[in-house]
Amino acid sequence: MIHGSMTHDFTGRKRKPRKAKGPVLKKYTPPPSARNQVTPNFRRDADVHYASVDSADINTAMPEKKEYTGTLVKGIATMHKSNAVPIIDQEQATDIANMRRN
Repeated sequence: MIHGSMTHDFTGRKRKPRKAKGPVLKKYTPPPSARNQVTPNFRRDADVHYASVDSADINTAMPEKKEYTGTLVKGIATMHKSNAVPIIDQEQATDIANMRRN
């Protein structure tokens, strides 16, 4: 296991490059196949028909903004740091206020 540089030894001296002891093999190149070859006509026919594009009732307008209009939530309290909690009644508001002070 080598823990430092491969070109220098543990004392800091530069190592001599070692020569291979056996026959040196060339880099493997796979034989040419049908997968590796690029076909000159790679585009589809231009007459492709998509039924979903032809529908005329497409509504791309911005949807209406959703806004709370009910009366259930009385307000918003902060329980811890920036944790916003909805307040439904007075009892819940006093409970959260007591939790923050104790």
